[in-house]
Formats: sequence, C-alpha cells, structure tokens
Amino acid sequence: MTKYIVYITLVLSLLSGIVLGEDDETTVKIDGKVKEWGLKNTENKIHTLAELSKDKEIVVLVFMATQCPAADDYVDRILKLYGDYKEKKIQFVGLHSNKHETIDEIKAYHKKHKIAFPILIDPKNIIADYFQARRTPEVFVIDKNNILRYRGGIDDSRKKPKTHYLRTIMEYILNGKTIPEKEKKTRAIGCTIKRVRKTDIDRTP
Repeated sequence: MTKYIVYITLVLSLLSGIVLGEDDETTVKIDGKVKEWGLKNTENKIHTLAELSKDKEIVVLVFMATQCPAADDYVDRILKLYGDYKEKKIQFVGLHSNKHETIDEIKAYHKKHKIAFPILIDPKNIIADYFQARRTPEVFVIDKNNILRYRGGIDDSRKKPKTHYLRTIMEYILNGKTIPEKEKKTRAIGCTIKRVRKTDIDRTP
C-alpha cells in the first residue's frame, strides 16, 4: 500500500512538472546528500538530476532571472565558465524560480544570450526552497556522489571580481582536493527570488 501511494505521488509530481525524492529532509545542507529531483524545461520535457549528472564529475545549478540587472551582469561570465568546463565533465543547469516569469519570456532571454545548457522551470519554488536559494544568480555545486559541495556567489563583484569562487571550487573538486570549510559557502550577489505564496503556512502570530 505504501509503495502504491509513493507511486501515485510520483506520477502526480511528473504531471505537474516537479519531481522530488521522498524522504524526511525538506532542505539540503552543505556536505549533505542531494535527493533525486526533476523539473520541466521550456519545451515541457522533464529533466532529472540522475539524467543531468550521468557521467559527470560536477553539476552546477545556477538560479537565474530574466529581469534582474545583477543576473544580466553575470551572463557572460556564466557562459565563459560553461565554455571553459563543458569538456571537463561539468554540467551547468539554469533554473528559473521567479513566480512572475513566463515561459515565453524565459525562452526569449536565453535565445538572446545564446545559452546552450539546460534551462529548467521551478514554478512553485519547490527546488529553490529545497536548496534554500535566495538570489539570482546563485550557484549550487553537486559532485558525482550527489553531495552538495558549495553554495553562494559566482565571484565577489558584479563588475570587477577579484576572487572567483565558483571556478576555484570546481578546480578543487576536479583535482581531488579538500574544500576549505570557509570556502564552502559565500554570499551571492543579486536580486531576491520572487516566490509564490505558500497557502499551507500557518501565519498566526
């Protein structure tokens, strides 16, 4: 009976375009195991973490936005990182979790900037909430064992960065080096993610 309920839940999740593995964890923390999840892309096709991470050393999730000046500042740098690392078994994935963004708007934005890596839609902020993503752009680095190794900014400045956080983290992982504790989390620079209102939250004072 329990397996049947889980199966029905998974089917309903697939129909809604969101898949999230069943366990007791509602969020994932640094050095924690990332559970299986999936989202639809702009063409209504579901991509799962298992598929995206297959034969990859690293998956880099980038929370993006179509109407954020900070995100615009980072587009070229994101594309440069993608180009530099796509042959090194690193999968970049863009996620859109802002409630006001339309599919057509997202398509137009990525066509304009010639973004070639997968773009997924998180319409109910379920994946953003799971990763506790706050801003755009904000990145989350998952290794080949599905362990969350880093969260935070791409670098330390919208205009003239001096410290390149994401590039450094990817090099640590690719070279089998231990990530220093103080470098596992940094402050993301950008706009806040505009979330949907959760009607099941008790707001009684």
